[in-house]
Amino acid sequence: MILEAENILKRYGNLQVLKGVSLSVKKGEIVSLVGPSGAGKSTLLHIIGTLDKPDSGSVKINGLEISKQSDKQLAAFRNKSIGFIFQFHHLLPEFTAIENVCIPAFIAGTSKKDAEARATELLDLLKLSHRIHHKPSELSGGEQQRVAVARALINNPALIMADEPSGNLDTNNARDLHKLFFELRDRFNQTFIIVTHNEELANMADRTVHMKDGEMV
Repeated sequence: MILEAENILKRYGNLQVLKGVSLSVKKGEIVSLVGPSGAGKSTLLHIIGTLDKPDSGSVKINGLEISKQSDKQLAAFRNKSIGFIFQFHHLLPEFTAIENVCIPAFIAGTSKKDAEARATELLDLLKLSHRIHHKPSELSGGEQQRVAVARALINNPALIMADEPSGNLDTNNARDLHKLFFELRDRFNQTFIIVTHNEELANMADRTVHMKDGEMV
């Protein structure tokens, strides 16, 4: 298993958001997390993505127990092992597509030459080779989200966490993005955990996990 989360509990003030959730994911698997708003899906994604810490329970990624890492170790681990795709692409407006994609690689200490070569390869794969020097404001919504996908892939992460990745896209761009996830899995054996309200995407996944009121249903 690439991910093993066991008995995750999380509370914010008086609100118990996660009530002992467990989730295991195999390498190369695409898992969708579905359920009503407030079910705890995004909170779970943030905890297994090391952006937040559980009150109790354990998270192992590639056998590494996350809770035993310092904040500095976690930041380095997150940069190299986890890619994130959010509903809003979070591209930096002053940088071009290729510069945005390279940022996680630079943080990881990759040389400019190697980072730009990998970024160019990914943008070409995502059919954006003609847009690499364009800034986000010059790209369509679908193109911006594909740049965000390339950025998530740049460090060859063990896991990709996607939170409503197509929530801001029209139907055609959403469908293209969904197909892209499966092409990337087939090409790189990439593992995806996707929070989505999109039924089409949820039904395409290898496995759909339903959540309600902080529990797996």
